[in-house]
Amino acid sequence: MNVSRIALTGGIALSSVVLLSGTAFAHVGVQPQGEAAKGGYATVNVKVPNERDNASTIKVEVNFPADHPLASVMPQPVPGWKSEVTKSKLAKPLELHGKSINEAVTKVTWTAEGDAKIGPGQFQQFPLSLGQLPEDTDQLVIKAIQTYDNNEVVRWIEEPKDGAELQNPAPVLKLSAASDDHHGGGAKADDKAGHDDKAKDEAKGDKAHTESAADSGSSDTTARVLGVVGILVGVAGVAFGLLAGRRRSA
Repeated sequence: MNVSRIALTGGIALSSVVLLSGTAFAHVGVQPQGEAAKGGYATVNVKVPNERDNASTIKVEVNFPADHPLASVMPQPVPGWKSEVTKSKLAKPLELHGKSINEAVTKVTWTAEGDAKIGPGQFQQFPLSLGQLPEDTDQLVIKAIQTYDNNEVVRWIEEPKDGAELQNPAPVLKLSAASDDHHGGGAKADDKAGHDDKAKDEAKGDKAHTESAADSGSSDTTARVLGVVGILVGVAGVAFGLLAGRRRSA
């Protein structure tokens, strides 16, 4: 009986840990499609799971950091959801492609229309095009607010702290190192380097071919000279033999 009770208690504890772990990891996140490099542009997905068994998500709001403003944030249309982009005046204008930008996107809101919603056990992705990404930080903290159809509001706004487990962590977009040229200059440089290497190889090949041809011509000339010398020696030997034979006869 004691063994059965211990097993039952252990099973309940294990189930609780699994359920709590699942809940802890089911939070709003931001995932880049490909690379999100500093100083460049990126497409990201705002991933919104439904954590409730008795309610559906009908509204999602993401807020962008004011200390690293983004001049361009464009949502991709999502069937059944209306998107709204909010811009605000900047205290300090941004310089982008030689132009002064006085306002930046501070918030994007998606609202379900009709029967569209994120039901229990489901998730939805909301794609965004972002740019130009800042060069002076390794990440962007993008706070999110999730609203359910039972009027419950969950605020995913807790900023990451070293070693701390957060109840409602804010989505974080990690930025990779900036490339030498955000517009493909690196690829052009590689092509140029490859072209120069190919030209050098071809030049080496032509030189080797020329030297080989010169060596071949020199060998042919030497062979011809030796051949003529051999013939002359042979003729001289025959003449000497005939002359010697006549002297013996005399």
